[in-house]
Amino acid sequence: MPQVSKSPWLPFAVSPGARIALLCLPHAGAGAGSYRAWGAGLAPHVGAYPVQPPGREKRRNEAPIREVTRYVRELAPEITARLDTPYAVFGHSTGAICAFELVREFRRLGWALPERLFVAGRRAPHLPMPRHRLEELPIEEVAKFLGALGGTPPEVLADHLLLKQRQPLMGADFQVNEEYPYQLQEPLPVPITVFAATEDEWSTPDLMKGWVEHTSADFEMCTLSGGHFAIFEQAETVHDVITTRLTDPSRGPLPEPRP
Repeated sequence: MPQVSKSPWLPFAVSPGARIALLCLPHAGAGAGSYRAWGAGLAPHVGAYPVQPPGREKRRNEAPIREVTRYVRELAPEITARLDTPYAVFGHSTGAICAFELVREFRRLGWALPERLFVAGRRAPHLPMPRHRLEELPIEEVAKFLGALGGTPPEVLADHLLLKQRQPLMGADFQVNEEYPYQLQEPLPVPITVFAATEDEWSTPDLMKGWVEHTSADFEMCTLSGGHFAIFEQAETVHDVITTRLTDPSRGPLPEPRP
């Protein structure tokens, strides 16, 4: 795979030895850097291609995006202008709903669709999300909320000044996710693999099963032990599933989750 030119949205080139690019859309508050590290565990022929939305890392001085349509309509042309090889899409939490709408946007544009859509940590698109209006909460409530969600180090939760600085970004990202205006369309002709976590109360396996309604191709669900960030805690299993499905989609059952 040739090197892919960079853009603010796509700060890292796909590794030269990769035969398929895996677009990685991050969860709320996260940036491309975390998925570059996470993606290093993929097989050499699967190249992580992390997405960098505004408001974080080297784009921290830009205002974050607050709704899905703008997100995908700014991102899609950056991808279509740079990627001319097979690809798949992966999204976690807020990134999952953005990944879903990104594939819909590619269909609208008549562009080549991905080999597969992988989603985690987000109930099916047609199911409404609870709204927390994170940007309006007192900082003590923000710390409590993020602590219950998991994935934020205790030292960050204890640093209320840092949390206050990050609150507008987190609020914008949660708005993208929780105020997503689902619109009925034909199911995608793209296989969907769902990663569901047993202790993720917002995205239980039962809520994740609803993704089956959004594909006219194959659907499968891999259940992981853990909470909202199980895809990081069980990265090896997740990487195994992704590699298997992008190497030989028909090969065998999914790997068993590790305790």
